[in-house]
Amino acid sequence: MAAEIHSRPQSSRPALLSKIEGHQDAVSAALLIPKEDGVITAGEDRTIRVWLKRDSGQYWPSIYHTMSSPCSAMAYHHDSRRIFVGQDNGAIMEFHISEDFNKMNFVKTYPAHQNRVSAVTFCLTSEWVISTGHDKCVSWMCTRSGSMLGRHYFTSWASCLQYDFDTQHAFVGDYSGQVTLLKLEQNICSVITTLKGHEGSITSLWWDPVQRLLFSGASDHSIIMWDIGGRKGRTLLLQGHHDKVQAVCYLQLTRQLVSCSADGGIAVWNMDISREEHHCRKCGQAVCGKCSTKRSSYPIMGFEFQVRVCDSCFESIKDEDRASLATFHEGKHNISHMSMDISRGLMVTCGSDRVVKIWDMTPVVGCSLATGFSSR
Repeated sequence: MAAEIHSRPQSSRPALLSKIEGHQDAVSAALLIPKEDGVITAGEDRTIRVWLKRDSGQYWPSIYHTMSSPCSAMAYHHDSRRIFVGQDNGAIMEFHISEDFNKMNFVKTYPAHQNRVSAVTFCLTSEWVISTGHDKCVSWMCTRSGSMLGRHYFTSWASCLQYDFDTQHAFVGDYSGQVTLLKLEQNICSVITTLKGHEGSITSLWWDPVQRLLFSGASDHSIIMWDIGGRKGRTLLLQGHHDKVQAVCYLQLTRQLVSCSADGGIAVWNMDISREEHHCRKCGQAVCGKCSTKRSSYPIMGFEFQVRVCDSCFESIKDEDRASLATFHEGKHNISHMSMDISRGLMVTCGSDRVVKIWDMTPVVGCSLATGFSSR
């Protein structure tokens, strides 16, 4: 039977399924293994670990591999069981995991960057490993030959990356607060556009190739949705976190956005409504503190906090207009990285507290853990 999807689940919260401890330093990346009760983690303690769920219900490491440098980013391709681990020294190392997830073999090292790798992804069709780093560049390398194909430099550290596998477009966020859209080709790339809207460094990106929406989280505590496919320049600002947004993930089928912040905040945003764009923050007029002392939340425009509005708009805002369009939850640990297995409604979080947590998100994203998501 297909899972029933609720666009706005009520009075529910994520369920903590497991807590994994064992790393000796911050965990920089954690990924759920598709169709398996397993997690792959990489940490600043220079280790990669594969954790499998035992009959006792606890996760125990089946693979424990020590690297030459702290691990800063990771990508895993399940069909080929290939892992790409970015390191603090700028190198990316490729490994292959056995079918039983009990052995990991080294494949090759890619000299991708001159400084810390901040993000890495793998494209099987083109056999490219694409990465960003603190040497202010995005690079793409051939996994067959191990050779460098191209680099593009920015004025700031390149902090995060998303890639459209069909069109070979890369989205790169940087520490200046902007996102650059690039078209990558075999040995060259071209800048398509630059997106500016954040007041702090970009910390996370998510690209939805179906609806062609880009979501960016930043150290200014906000998220921006960029409508790339609409080509109308439409943007939406979401404000509800109290610390920098460390990770975002858009669930296309339920039209919800999951975001996590450094203070442990987990937010689930209802994007399945017609939201107003962006000044009072409601009518579009700029209002200073001398002109109005009125403040109100206005969730339909993305403001879950109270913001300044002009006097006339304040009177027109009804109680139902202040009803939240997001649910907020406490992860109860520092979150520096999050990833989801959308088909199972599972989420894994990790951070500087060296703890990895696995969550059942189905109570808040409206799908069945047993049957997965269904279409509308």
